[in-house]
Amino acid sequence: MKRTAFYPIHQQLGAKIVEFAGYEMPIQYVSIRDEHKTVRSTVGVFDVSHMGEFEICGKDALLLVQRVTTNDASKLAVGKVQYSAMCYTDGGIVDDLLVYRLAEDRFMLVVNASNIQKDFDWIKSNAGGMQVEFIDRSDETSLLAVQGPQSLETLQKLSRTDLSTIPYYAFIAGQLAGVSMLISRTGYTGELGYEIYFDSSPMNAERVWNAIMDAGKEFGVQPIGLGARDTLRLEMGFCLYGNDIDKTTHPLEAGLGWITKLDKREFVGRDVLVKAKQEGLKRKLVGFVVDDDRAFPRHGYEIRATGSSPVGQVTSGTVSPTLEKGIGLGYVESSYTQAGSSITIVIRNKEIPAQVVKVPFIQK
Repeated sequence: MKRTAFYPIHQQLGAKIVEFAGYEMPIQYVSIRDEHKTVRSTVGVFDVSHMGEFEICGKDALLLVQRVTTNDASKLAVGKVQYSAMCYTDGGIVDDLLVYRLAEDRFMLVVNASNIQKDFDWIKSNAGGMQVEFIDRSDETSLLAVQGPQSLETLQKLSRTDLSTIPYYAFIAGQLAGVSMLISRTGYTGELGYEIYFDSSPMNAERVWNAIMDAGKEFGVQPIGLGARDTLRLEMGFCLYGNDIDKTTHPLEAGLGWITKLDKREFVGRDVLVKAKQEGLKRKLVGFVVDDDRAFPRHGYEIRATGSSPVGQVTSGTVSPTLEKGIGLGYVESSYTQAGSSITIVIRNKEIPAQVVKVPFIQK
């Protein structure tokens, strides 16, 4: 298994290490609940260096990005970021990703760790005849997510650049703690936060990590594992590839119509998605809250109409540390997608009442 440049730090801090997407990664340091609450109230630091980073540059860079992604990258100004997805020819989702416009003819794509090779091969297979250079920079890139209400105050101590001027889903090239990096106003938690990309080395990793921890000490900064990353994103209703979206789901039924620009020029899977929209969606991903405070919905649990037959399946579930209730996402038949619809979740052979709600589960 691979290790990020921060692995010795995780070991030193006593993190619980698990295998994730081919990497040895920290799932938690103290407790998922405490780490979750730290990010919601102050500031936390995630090592997410296992994510993939691809660079596409050249005359046809935009053309390739447009062909393989569902959003309209032509609308991206230099210095802006876009959430997008890639689809197979049948409309199934290859991956969801971030698109960074580094220059007019240069882009960075940030993809999920478990999909790096698959995504690279997929994009490359669609680049035939194009004048582009396509490079996988994943192994040479370190990535930290600094998230929470005090993330700006923490990082500002380490940079001469006014970080408050970076709009949401925008980035700058700058320095933190004397290390050159890309500073992005993005994140997967719903909180104020930044994601910082820099050249991977043990020296850079230790320098940047220690500087952030020192700068955030007055706010109670803490290292945060992948366990809390999952509960934080679920409270916001954000999709996780492999759970809520995959090759068997398409963006429209996953609630990602807002990043699927059917009116732009041809992209892979567009014709199937246009047809699906015209015919009407047969199912949709919805959020739900469980009525029983003791119930814990999990991926794969059956969803039923009250006192009736199965109408769907849970894709993600947890007990929300903020709401102290069971929450989840799942695909249900179209007639049960309205907020307020009563459903049941089959937990340990019992039908537990639940209600469909609008996501996010908490307002930020």
